[in-house]
Parts: sequence; structure tokens; C-alpha cells
Amino acid sequence: MLRSLVPLLTCAGLILGAWGSAQAQSTAMLPREAPELPTGAVRDLDLPQLGDPADTALSPAEEARLGARVVSELYAYEYLLEDPEITEYLTAMGWRLAAASGARPPHLEFFMVKDPRINAFALPGGYMGFNAGLVTASANESELAGVMGHELAHVTQRHIARSAAEQSGVATIATWAMVLAAIIAGSANPDIVLAALAAGQGLSYQRQVAFTRAHELEADRIGIQTLASAGYDAAGMATFFQKLEQQSRLYGNGMPEILRTHPVNTTRVSEARARAEALPKLNVVDSLEYGLMKARTQVYASTQPSDAVQAYATLIQSGNDNPSTRYGLAFAQHELGQNKVALETLKPVIDKFPKQPNVALLQAAILTGGGDTDKGLAVYQRTLQANPRFAPAILEYGEALIQAGRSDEARRVLLSHEQALGTRVDTYRLLSQAAREMRNNAEASYQMANYLFLRGDAGGALSQLDAGLRLASLSEQDRARLSARRAEVREALPRNWDPDMQRDRQRRRAVY
Repeated sequence: MLRSLVPLLTCAGLILGAWGSAQAQSTAMLPREAPELPTGAVRDLDLPQLGDPADTALSPAEEARLGARVVSELYAYEYLLEDPEITEYLTAMGWRLAAASGARPPHLEFFMVKDPRINAFALPGGYMGFNAGLVTASANESELAGVMGHELAHVTQRHIARSAAEQSGVATIATWAMVLAAIIAGSANPDIVLAALAAGQGLSYQRQVAFTRAHELEADRIGIQTLASAGYDAAGMATFFQKLEQQSRLYGNGMPEILRTHPVNTTRVSEARARAEALPKLNVVDSLEYGLMKARTQVYASTQPSDAVQAYATLIQSGNDNPSTRYGLAFAQHELGQNKVALETLKPVIDKFPKQPNVALLQAAILTGGGDTDKGLAVYQRTLQANPRFAPAILEYGEALIQAGRSDEARRVLLSHEQALGTRVDTYRLLSQAAREMRNNAEASYQMANYLFLRGDAGGALSQLDAGLRLASLSEQDRARLSARRAEVREALPRNWDPDMQRDRQRRRAVY
């Protein structure tokens, strides 16, 4: 995989051009506002001060631009697992940790990568990715939170920018930020993109070993403090990395990706364990959501749903009959279209947790998938009424209404819950779909442009707006609206942007 990077690393013109493109598309990813942090959160975290030298090497705005550019490429390759319930779970955990850390990051974005390997990474600008394999490999919620706390520390401590500052800034940007932007801009291969993410922390590794270790140890220390302050088991990080360190002895060259970008040794594990033992002991019980979302992730990570059905059926038959295994089996059966048996599988969980939103949403999906549309929509509606700020309930209910031919009602649901707007880009895709079903093509083009733009595809957004402007029956009001949005989108693109080049890149992506 890494051999494919060599020709790109030597292409200076591509490097500079991609960096400029990343800056031009800076507004294409929508920041998520930080929630209020509680008083009493951890404060002794040695956070970078205003005027930090890191700003001269890589400013927060530049970090945000680069991170958004990377994520837009992952979206373009469809390498992210865009499941609203899993995303919501990761986001809730991430902000819980951020609140406990005492930091006030202006923007955090959490997403899952469709990759069964064990890995996690923090990008510039507060973007954090977690492989599906990481979630399924975790033994408990505190282990997962431990890895997230570690990655969050890389963000709050601005390790990328600090690395640039301590290594003469410009040189580091040339070998990290610009190279990474060049790779993602010039590649049609998603494996190269992921290799670039790993290389982000590994470039010039032999020259930076001591500094990299310092970053990792600092992230461990802060992450463990954050973990305990958030109410998780402080030992979670140490136990997870210890498990990986023990396994790595058997892997050889095939060790988990996370060990390549986060080197673990016995000393580091021992220090993490000692720090955890020095903190107050908590009796931590995994949340129900952790078990449900781990099972949901496992189904997605399976080669095919039938494999997950067999695996979860075997677990239940062997005595591991619990809400998580039943949820996993029912979800896999639903994915196979076996909705009648899926409802029977899920019934004990529904009876025990009638108000749990993830359970209710699966029940609604099974009902509608099995043809009992009215009952399914009623469950969706009750779930949304009970959880009006739960984005998955908004999105899944809206999508179910569209599929049921009730697009006008779906539009009202999506627009009446404004907390979903701006925080979940799928809202705009559903609004576009609803408008298309209602034969409002101008609105459909406008909302699809918003969807593409917020995913970082400004070129695709421009194409949608141009298509809308070519509609023969366009009203003056719609024309003004589309034209104004087009001007905003065009401003985010480089002046020399070439739509033919955009189409060529899309064709090359389709090969993979």
C-alpha cells in the first residue's frame, strides 16, 4: 500500500495545487458547535495558550481546512459508515469526553470508517475517525472511550500544529499537511487515502521517534484523566493497549494498523496502568447503547448479513442471550429481509426496554420492512415524540415517510426539527429526495447541492445548482435562490476549477 505513495510524494506541483484546493474548499464542511462544558471538569491539561507558536506553523483555520478536505475524500470514496445511530453514539461519547476534559474545542466531528482493521486517527481540525474493527474489538465501553480519549487529546493538544512548530514549521507542513493533501487530491484509490492517514503520523518517523513518543505519552496521560472525569473506568485505555501489545507479538508484519500509528510497548502500557491505578476507582457498568451499537457495527462489518445471523444465533444458543446479542441477531435478520422472525427475536428486548430509542427504531424498521407500514410509522412517531432531539429518530422517520409516499409530511418533520439541520448532512439529502417525489425539482436541486457542499464536494454542488437553473419552469424566486447559492458555492472553488477534471476524477473513483 505505502509503495503507491512514492510517485505522489515527489510531485511538488501537485502538492502545492492540492494545498490551495484544500484552502479554497474551507467552508465545505459544516462545523458542529461545542456544547456547554460543566464546571469542575479537569483543568490541569497543559492546553496550548493563545499565541502558541503552533499557530505560526499551522493555524486553527488551516487545520480545519485540511481536516475537512480529508473527510470530503473519505465521503467521496464512500469509505465512511454513514449510519445515523452509530454516528450519534460516537458523537455523544466524544462530547461527553470533551466536556470532562476541560477543553473547549470549537469543532469536533466523529465518524466510523468501513474497515474491519483495528485503528483510530485524529485529523487536523477536530475530525476523528474510528474503524469498525476498533468498536468490535473493544471488550467494554471504557476501552472504546479510552481510545477516543487518547485521540481527543491529540486534538486538544494540537499535536500536529505543535509538531510543525517544533520542526521549523514550513518543512513539516511540506512533509505532512501538503503531502497529505496532495495524496488525497491526486488519488483514485481509497487504500492510498487510508495509507496517507497512517503516514500523517508516521512520515519521517525515524527522525521523530522521541517527539512522537512524547505526543503519545501526553495523549495517554490526558486521555486517562479525561476518561476518569467522564465517569469511565480509567484502566480502559491501558487494558486495550495491553491487549493489542500482547497480540502484536503474534502478528509480525501483519500487526493491527493502530499499532503502526500508535506504537505500544511494555513501558508505555505500565505507565498507563499506573496512572489509572492512581485515580479513584469507579464501579463502571457498560451502557445499553454500547452493546447495541457494537452489535450493529458487527453486523455491518460482517461479510454478509447471513454470517452475522449465524454468529449471533450461535451465541444465543450457547447461553449468551442478552439484549445486545438479540438486537444484533434481529438487525441481521432485518438486513436479510427476514422481518417476521426478526420481530420475534427482538420482542423480549422491546418488552424489557420499551422506551429505548435504538430498540424502538429497529422495531419500526422491521415493521415497515415487513409491510406493516402504518404500525411502523406509528412507532417512529412515538419514538420521535419521546426523543425530539435524537437525530436518528428524525432522519429515520423522515426517510420512512418518504418511502411510504408521504413526502410532504416527511418534509414537515425534517424542517420542524432544526437541531438536525446543520449537524446531520443527511437531512439535506432527505429534503432533496422528498422534493423530488413532490416534483419540486428546483427545491430538489437546491437541497442536494447543500448536501454535497457540506460533504466537501463543492464541484458536485455546483453541478446540481446549474441543473436547477436550467429547469424550463423555474420561477423567479427559485432562480434567485439557486443563483445566490451558486455564487456562494463557486466562491469556495479555486478560480481555475475545471468541471471536466471533476468528472474525470469521478470516473476514476468508480473503478474502485
